[in-house]
Amino acid sequence: MGKITGFMEFQRLQEASEAPQKRLKNWREFVLHLTDDQAKQQAARCMDCGIPFCNNGCPVNNIIPDWNDLVYKQDWRRALDVLHSTNNFPEFTGRICPAPCEAACTLNINSDAVGIKSIEHAIIDKGWAEGWVTPLLPARKTGKKVAVVGSGPAGMACAQQLARAGHSVTLFEKSDRIGGLLRYGIPDFKLEKHQIDRRISQMEAEGVEFAPSTYVGNPTDPVADGLTVRTPQSLLAEFDAVVMSGGSETPRDLPVPGRELSGVYYAMDFLRQQNKAVAGDRLTNQTLAKGKHVVVIGGGDTGSDCVGTSNRHGAASVTQFELMPQPPESENKTMTWPYWPLKMRTSSSHEEGCDRDWSVTTKLLKGSNGKVEKLVGARVEWFKDESTGQMKMREVDGSEFEIKADLVLLAMGFVSPVQTVLDAFGVDRDARGNVRANTDDYRTNVEKVFTAGDMRRGQSLVVWAIREGRQCARSVDAYLMGSSELPR
Repeated sequence: MGKITGFMEFQRLQEASEAPQKRLKNWREFVLHLTDDQAKQQAARCMDCGIPFCNNGCPVNNIIPDWNDLVYKQDWRRALDVLHSTNNFPEFTGRICPAPCEAACTLNINSDAVGIKSIEHAIIDKGWAEGWVTPLLPARKTGKKVAVVGSGPAGMACAQQLARAGHSVTLFEKSDRIGGLLRYGIPDFKLEKHQIDRRISQMEAEGVEFAPSTYVGNPTDPVADGLTVRTPQSLLAEFDAVVMSGGSETPRDLPVPGRELSGVYYAMDFLRQQNKAVAGDRLTNQTLAKGKHVVVIGGGDTGSDCVGTSNRHGAASVTQFELMPQPPESENKTMTWPYWPLKMRTSSSHEEGCDRDWSVTTKLLKGSNGKVEKLVGARVEWFKDESTGQMKMREVDGSEFEIKADLVLLAMGFVSPVQTVLDAFGVDRDARGNVRANTDDYRTNVEKVFTAGDMRRGQSLVVWAIREGRQCARSVDAYLMGSSELPR
């Protein structure tokens, strides 16, 4: 490595960010990338560890030690090339990936991990600023046509790779703008949408055609109303291969009394509305949470995004409940390294203001005149069922309580892709309702139909979506041409 003793000389350096009270006044990103000197010092901490577990900790297998060494040497152009060799969209992962690579960092065994994500962020931002990110045109066109259905990170990565292999690619999306969950599920304060737009421009120059506001499925499906509709049969007749790369969009519901009251929304409906408002769409409730007591049910990233959005609206209070027990403040590294640990995680949105509570179940919602006003919850305790070995929960006697709730946001995850789309394609499903396909070839049981991303693996991280999109593209290319030179 560039500096063998760097990990002993330098401490981990966090990226700077705006103070909470300042950033709550707008929807812009507030995390600043490292300066060149800061990135060099952080890269110097990358050890000559022999076996870089970070490579395997990263789902796209980023060649992290190599670009750390190049950043230390201030060879930014080559660092960008190495970064792009495994990851189509490092500006996405450098902002919203939780960085499992850092959990796997060898230095993380007994110290603070190398700030891998912050270095990645700095590399790609410098690449855009210097004009180094340009279209990569294929050497030749193959004459083959591929339809990619779903324009989230899996679909975008798959489409870009196939276009670079010389195929004619059309990317279909039912929303009015390309980007999937990146566009309408992640708040702008975490990922401004110009990051997506400039990748779209790059992909257009590489030959990808985009078909937004287009639903692929049965014309009679309710979601098809007002959209251009393409049936799977029409795609199979027109294209040489079809990739299903939609998201896991069916949210987990809360089956309790009062669920039907006004003011109870799925988290994605809430976040989507806000993202459309920031994009300039005219909506009636652009500050839905203003002055309200907001309760977010679900302790994951989506719930955290609801917290940050509600605070920017000017909520009177924000409370977040999680059914599972509170995790420990820090993990037992000797037990968990190099795997992703269960530990207490406090997001930037939590820092902006939020009451958090764990081991809480919702029993019912109360209201009047059809509007929610209170949430009735109770505490639960978890125990191991000796007969099955499974963890179960039971309500703690006398623990029932009430809390004000003018707005209740359900952020409890997603259970499966939209089943009507899978029905229309006639693909087999696994036990969880996802499209059945393996990671060797990503092929479904239907001839010419492939699948990748959340639609295949269930809800997951953006970095897994990019990985599956790239690997699926290689499989499609090999299917069409007999072999493939695309990286896997």
